[in-house]
Amino acid sequence: MISPQNIFRHELIGLSVEITESSNPDLIGIKGKVVDETKNTIKIEKINGDEVLIPKNVATFNFTLNGGDIVEIEGKILVARPEDRIKKKFRKYW
Repeated sequence: MISPQNIFRHELIGLSVEITESSNPDLIGIKGKVVDETKNTIKIEKINGDEVLIPKNVATFNFTLNGGDIVEIEGKILVARPEDRIKKKFRKYW
């Protein structure tokens, strides 16, 4: 089960997400569901159906887990292919 402690080792696709900080002010406040992920980007489907491609390294994301927990993660930490991120060792983030 996905939890705040092991979110790095799980698939992000399907999670609800909101961008809370970014070096690009136009990205702040974008909300939706993660529909795709690459090494450097996350594709978010907004509530109105539009899809937006967000660079990971310029944003801070708030992911809402299935249990209702909200986890804030800097995008710089997520920069890796999803399949490689699972193998990566992380320092304790919290």
